[in-house]
Amino acid sequence: MANYAKLDHDEPIRLDPDSLESLYLELGPAGAENVVCRAMEELALRLSDLPKLHRAGRWEELSRVARSMIAISRQVGLTGFARVAGDVAKCAATGDPIALSATLSRLERIGERSLTAVWDLQDPPI
Repeated sequence: MANYAKLDHDEPIRLDPDSLESLYLELGPAGAENVVCRAMEELALRLSDLPKLHRAGRWEELSRVARSMIAISRQVGLTGFARVAGDVAKCAATGDPIALSATLSRLERIGERSLTAVWDLQDPPI
């Protein structure tokens, strides 16, 4: 009987609190919350578009969407999300189907957890 190893895909979320703090200092609480909410909505929407583009073989568009996610995620301090979005964009641009599938899966995992982490910062416990 064969032995199987289960890979643990749990990695820490990289969040730069200084980016968020700068945003709040520059725009004030209401303005910063508006920017963060819009950024989270855009990232969630674009994150949901990537698997559709991948299945359709529209890799050039997938690369463009992933690149657009980099600036948005950096704006709200999601440095790990931005880095992995860049990896997805590169894999799509170079046409490497195996690397693209792997990095896209990683972006989906990190993206979901990153968005949750930012939302949790927005709603501190009472």
